[in-house]
Amino acid sequence: MKILIVGSGGREHALAWKISQSSRVEKIYCAPGNAGIAELAECVPIGAMEFEKLADFACEKKIDLTVVGMDDPLVGGIVDVFEARGLRVFGPEKKAAILEGSKVFSKDLMKKYHIPTAAYETFSDQEAAIEYLKTKASFPIVLKASGLALGKGVLICRNLEEALRGAEEIMGERKFGDAGSQMVIEEFMTGHEVSVLTFCDGKTFREMSSSQDYKRAGDNDTGLNTGGMGNISPSPFYTDEVRAFCEEKIFQPTVDAMRAEGRAFVGVIFFGLMLTKDGPKVLEYNCRFGDPEAQVILPRMENDIVDVFEACIDGRLDQVELKFRDEAAVCVILASGGYPVKYRKGLPISGLEHVRGKEGCWCFHSGTAKKDGQVVTNGGRVLGITALGKDLKEARERAYKAVSEVSFEDEMYRRDIGKKEIMGE
Repeated sequence: MKILIVGSGGREHALAWKISQSSRVEKIYCAPGNAGIAELAECVPIGAMEFEKLADFACEKKIDLTVVGMDDPLVGGIVDVFEARGLRVFGPEKKAAILEGSKVFSKDLMKKYHIPTAAYETFSDQEAAIEYLKTKASFPIVLKASGLALGKGVLICRNLEEALRGAEEIMGERKFGDAGSQMVIEEFMTGHEVSVLTFCDGKTFREMSSSQDYKRAGDNDTGLNTGGMGNISPSPFYTDEVRAFCEEKIFQPTVDAMRAEGRAFVGVIFFGLMLTKDGPKVLEYNCRFGDPEAQVILPRMENDIVDVFEACIDGRLDQVELKFRDEAAVCVILASGGYPVKYRKGLPISGLEHVRGKEGCWCFHSGTAKKDGQVVTNGGRVLGITALGKDLKEARERAYKAVSEVSFEDEMYRRDIGKKEIMGE
């Protein structure tokens, strides 16, 4: 088979690596890709939002399957464009990708179908939102830009002053662009946060192993929200009891609700969960593999991923049993100093050869490029160092040892990924 991957980050590098393990795959292309992906695939200079150009390329190269990694093209309707051309593609159609594309839609869906989530109100008018914050809100409270915001459009506000400033950033200044044309004001939930990714074929879901993201830029969950500074899998808090509840009350009801709404979901539903004292509740939905969730889940997955993609597309996921290695995985993100606000690009990266080919250890490229034969930084999140271990403690030790062997000027990373979980906090 010839496979085309759409995207350019660490998630797409992990997908390229996993797809390259399939005996069914002869050639991988990636558009636009990055320096790390180029070691596994032929990178093509077509942007992820250039749908017609991508479809033309897929036709020209006789691509057997296209896998879309990123949220923007999925929400924008890339799958519809490919399907209209008779091309085989893995991912939800535009009408289903709205599950991530509009937080207003997803919250209303959960309310309608009684799927556990935080209490909320939605606003299209800034003045109405401000009035609500002044007269009815309890603090702390959460403000969410309704649209896509690279995982950063969520503000936790401790008091009215912070909330009013947040509303101005989202709806007034449009800090997150058109994502802020609508805003969700949501009850602040406490508990352990867990991510569960599921494959879906429109009616059946199959659950991947759990994981846990670290969103804040600094140790001990300080600093600004980012796209993700690290991840562990599995989450020690995702017990068999929690899983049984989620499967019955959240996962299957979501798949059924989307089908009932005429928006059958084919692809990956990412469930962001909060394990509250009142039970698990949905924080958010995403319509694709997470980043860096993919970097800890895919190395633990034993199935041929191409077989699973095709089972989803063909509506026979009920015939698939997913299998994951017993080992734990830890991913530590190496980012450019100043991320997620302002940072430099084009800085040489050294030490990659120390990780390349190391058993049970991977260096997934998030924001890299090649310049004069040298791999250089080309984004806020630069690399994701992932390691497996017999348990979380060993995986963490191996990941941080690998981190110490790779460097670039002004790098930053969290030093506490998995630390609290090992201590049972």
